[in-house]
Amino acid sequence: MRIDLHTHSTASDGTDAPGELVRKAAAVGLDVVALTDHDTTRGHAEAIAALPEGLTLVTGAELSCRLDGISMHVLAYLFDAEEPALLAERELVRDDRVPRAQGMIAKLQELGVPVTWEQVARIAGDGSVGRPHVASALVELGVVPTVNDAFTQDWLADGGRAFMEKHETDPFEAIRLIKGAGGVAVFAHPGASKRGRTVPEAAIAEMAAAGLDGVEVDHMDHDAETRARLRGLAEELGLLVTGSSDYHGSRKTCVLGEYTTDPEVYGEITRRAFGAFPVPGAGGV
Repeated sequence: MRIDLHTHSTASDGTDAPGELVRKAAAVGLDVVALTDHDTTRGHAEAIAALPEGLTLVTGAELSCRLDGISMHVLAYLFDAEEPALLAERELVRDDRVPRAQGMIAKLQELGVPVTWEQVARIAGDGSVGRPHVASALVELGVVPTVNDAFTQDWLADGGRAFMEKHETDPFEAIRLIKGAGGVAVFAHPGASKRGRTVPEAAIAEMAAAGLDGVEVDHMDHDAETRARLRGLAEELGLLVTGSSDYHGSRKTCVLGEYTTDPEVYGEITRRAFGAFPVPGAGGV
C-alpha cells in the first residue's frame, strides 16, 4: 500500500489542477493521497469528483505558522472544513497573502527587478498567491534559474532582501484549532534547514505535549542524518512518523510518491480523526 500524505494543487501553489493531481496519483500507483494546499480546502471538491477508482483521498491543508520568528508549517488531516474557528483562521492567513505578495513585488522593483503584480497574479491563477508564485516570476524573468534558487537571502528566503512577513498562526493555536475541528496535526518537514531556521527539538516536545500527533520525517528536504534524528525524537515523544512527497507539480523537483507513509501510521491517523473521513474513489469524471 503506497500512501503520500502531502501534495499541492492549483488551489494554492501547485501546477496541477486538483482533478489532474489525483489522476496522476493513481497513474503512479498510489493507493492513498492527501491534498494539503496552503491554508485552503478549495481544491477538495474537484479532487473528489475526479477521484479514480482504487485511490483514496485524504482531505487536508498545510497551515502557515510561525514560532519565535521561525516560519513553519503544520499539516492538518481529516478536519471539519466548515468548523468556524479553524475556518476563520485559514481565511485570515489567506487574506494576508495578496498584500504580502504586493509588498515583495515592491521590494523586488526597488532592487531593479521588473516584476509586476499582473505577472504574479497570472502565474497564481485561481490559487492562493504565495512566495512560490513570486519565485516563478523571477524564473520567467531570468533572474534565477529555478524556483528553489529564489529562496535565498538575496531574494525571498525568510529575512531576505525581498522578504515580507505575513499573518501566520501560532503553532500551539493551530494544533488546538485542528484538534477542535476533529483533525490530526503533523509538523511538516521540521528539519528543512535549507529553507531557513528550524524549530528546536525542545519546542517540538512542547508541541507534542500540546497535542501534536506526528512529524513528517521522510521528505526530500531531509538528509539521512536528519531523518534518523527526527525518527528517534518521534519515538521518544510518542509521535507518529509520516513520509510524503510535498508534490507541487512542475514548480518543484519532488515526485509523487517519492516518500510514503507506513500503512499502520495511516491507519492510526484515520482512527484519531473525527472531523472528516477518507474518500474512496468511485471512478471519477
